Amino acid sequence: MRIAVLSETDGAETRVSATPETVKKYKSLGADVVVQAGAGAKAGIPDAEFEAAGASVAKSAQDALKDADVVLKVRRPAEGELTGVKPGALVIAIMDPYGQDAALKALADAHVSAFAMELMPRITRAQVMDVLSSQANLAGYRAVIDGSAEYGRAMPMMMTAAGTVPAARVFVMGAGVAGLQAIATARRLGAVVTATDVRPAAKEQVESLGAKFIAVEDDEFKQAETAGGYAKEMSDAYKAKQAELVASHIAKQDIVITTALIPGRPAPKLVSRAMVESMKPGSVVVDLAVERGGNCELAQAGQVVEHNGVKIVGHLNVPGRLAASASSLYAKNLYAFVETLVDKETKALAVKWDDELVKATCLTRDGAIVHTAFQPTA
Repeated sequence: MRIAVLSETDGAETRVSATPETVKKYKSLGADVVVQAGAGAKAGIPDAEFEAAGASVAKSAQDALKDADVVLKVRRPAEGELTGVKPGALVIAIMDPYGQDAALKALADAHVSAFAMELMPRITRAQVMDVLSSQANLAGYRAVIDGSAEYGRAMPMMMTAAGTVPAARVFVMGAGVAGLQAIATARRLGAVVTATDVRPAAKEQVESLGAKFIAVEDDEFKQAETAGGYAKEMSDAYKAKQAELVASHIAKQDIVITTALIPGRPAPKLVSRAMVESMKPGSVVVDLAVERGGNCELAQAGQVVEHNGVKIVGHLNVPGRLAASASSLYAKNLYAFVETLVDKETKALAVKWDDELVKATCLTRDGAIVHTAFQPTA
């Protein structure tokens, strides 16, 4: 069994799909691990560390791919990146499959079995494989750090002989994994934190972290969660009531962090131009949904823009701004999944195609797109 770890071709991607720690674990599964030269450089892992862990280093992607049974990446392979891959090889990455018909067809045409880690079901045994949670956790932390860096004042209240510095007021929109970590981080930095979410279960979680919950708590709010624990799309009437409440609240905030995403859909617009214009000069909005169109109307992907003295932060790949930590967690997510695909006795790949984890994440197999959610329409 040969496992290839490829470099990322996207210039904004700093993470790597394996670490020396997981290389050792793959070796104990009986695998030969080949790492493309420089794959871990942006995450602070030199080739020598991979070699010390037992991996061999290949000069090019083609050399790494030769005879590989499993290919590990952070992002979906780009066009032509899998040239020379063995038919039937498993390609495992964050595939971003929604609306990517041509890319999925290319994976099918390459005759690889492609697995999308972000489609991992949210069940107990898959928690250790949950890349959305591991990466969102870091994104929520980093959002507060980025917001405080742009904010021209201190975060905690400081009482000094020269006078008192008031605590910053931080409002977190969306209390999923990223939002809850943002709340916890802002609280640790001494801010006064409020938060909102459309899911009723979030209220208790927000309050348990010492933040105040802000929402229109009507009958629709009480039903606003899917069986999988994701937020539902709300009615226009509810959105209007919630927007009115949020608008009056945002005007008093120093830092607003938006984290709202709906799988497979553009990010919901939560912060309008008028809301930004109601904020004090020097305030900051950090938009974690900018890669999906943004929660803030004025956010621009990959930029920090200023509008009426308010900074709107739209960094791409926020987990990648903590490349070493993000790579460590992502690599462990990948290993936990790959381990389920290997027969411990024969030390060979033995994919159970009817396993719920495999069925939930497998996009392509035997030259076809097999995932029911991404079947091409005639």
